[in-house]
Amino acid sequence: MNFNKIAKILLMTGMAAMAFAADGDFALKGNVQTQVTKSIADEDNNLSSGWIRANVGGQYKSENLDGTIMLRIFAPEFGNKIDGKYYDKILADLYWVNYKWTLNDNNKMNLKIGRWKTDWSQSTHFGTYIDKDLTKRGLWMRDYSHNALELGWIHGLSNLNLMVATKDGNANQGYVRVEEDMKFTFPLEMKVAYRSNAVDVIQNTSYLTHRIAAYASYSFLPALRVYGEYACIYTQDDDLDTSVPNYIAPESKYFEPGIYFQPFYLGLDFAPKAGVLNTLMSNLMVEWEYINKRDNLYKVVNHTYDDWAWTVAWVKKVGASKLQFSVYSENEMSDVGLAFRLTSTIK
Repeated sequence: MNFNKIAKILLMTGMAAMAFAADGDFALKGNVQTQVTKSIADEDNNLSSGWIRANVGGQYKSENLDGTIMLRIFAPEFGNKIDGKYYDKILADLYWVNYKWTLNDNNKMNLKIGRWKTDWSQSTHFGTYIDKDLTKRGLWMRDYSHNALELGWIHGLSNLNLMVATKDGNANQGYVRVEEDMKFTFPLEMKVAYRSNAVDVIQNTSYLTHRIAAYASYSFLPALRVYGEYACIYTQDDDLDTSVPNYIAPESKYFEPGIYFQPFYLGLDFAPKAGVLNTLMSNLMVEWEYINKRDNLYKVVNHTYDDWAWTVAWVKKVGASKLQFSVYSENEMSDVGLAFRLTSTIK
């Protein structure tokens, strides 16, 4: 199968469809990203990881319809290795349409269909516990992707979204996700969400996992903001026969029946608006995270994981580019990792 041709056809078809719409604006979008990480404990490699990739696509906006198609492209060296040979990798990263209706001055509705991402996180590693795998720490934009249908309702300060997402072509595996996003007139933003693999149990034998998360951000000074997130993750302690043919395992191995995980993090964002400090940085973020029973996430013999973790992130925007550098803890508080990302936007 020639993935290059498929990707080109997908991109060109989507762009053409949106570009010929009569009542909206279409724009090409793209950027080139470079990212490297280095663990101080990794003495075997110059870098612990690294890649260069391109994100390219198009975005359409109108009064009644929005749409996006974006491809993610990796060169062979950062792509797929099959039978000792390297191949480039092209991913259909984002593709969605969003139908919008204005009911009256106070109420709007929308229906979103496709594949998109959700990310509540602010600086480097933490947050978006409603979607993330707790064994994986993200690095800036996390890939919490959903193949879904979502109904939204905007009423005053409230933005409520109900999502039904699938993980296979038969819709036999999937989840429901409800999110309420509140943006107040004063500098406070709050989100609450619930997610459960309720689609799994319709056709399969499966444990139900419930996730509840809340996020808040408050700017108490123009250049200083505090933010944080708390979540509770619980898998029901049911008596299931896991040997039946239609049994499917939980999303993550640590979703063990009867165990509660309660992760949370707190962050402080310093964003100078002028002067020498603004020349040196756009943002400086400091975060602390706590996950109870973190050892239960990994269950690695002869190794321990601290319940606490930390990260410090420096961000500088220069024209159409953004530089991001982080220092963070890895398995233990004393394990130090470094990461750098450069994003150059092409419009």
